[in-house]
Amino acid sequence: MTTVLNVEKLVVRYGAIEALHGVSLKVEEGQIVCLIGANGAGKSSLLRCISGLVPAAAGTIAYACNGSGKVMLNKTAAHRIVEKGVSHVPEGRGIFPNMTVQENLDLGAYLRRDRV
Repeated sequence: MTTVLNVEKLVVRYGAIEALHGVSLKVEEGQIVCLIGANGAGKSSLLRCISGLVPAAAGTIAYACNGSGKVMLNKTAAHRIVEKGVSHVPEGRGIFPNMTVQENLDLGAYLRRDRV
């Protein structure tokens, strides 16, 4: 199987607070993965780091980009990560409340330079 996402020894800090302490995970092609944990366990921090919304203090995030080789997401700007096909779809407060779920997903499904 091909590894699509490989996170190794990821550390995320918010100031002096260490939210992730050396997290590692691997997602193989075709797998469906569920990330579960208690409030404050670091689920959102991990996802925000993978999508480039918060920086990694240490560790690596490698993404097999649509057959065009491996991209180190932890060294890539958030808007470039979206161009590679990785995006973050928040829940609750992070969406547009007056829009339907489908409209929220559609809004995040294209790049600014795309024709609609």
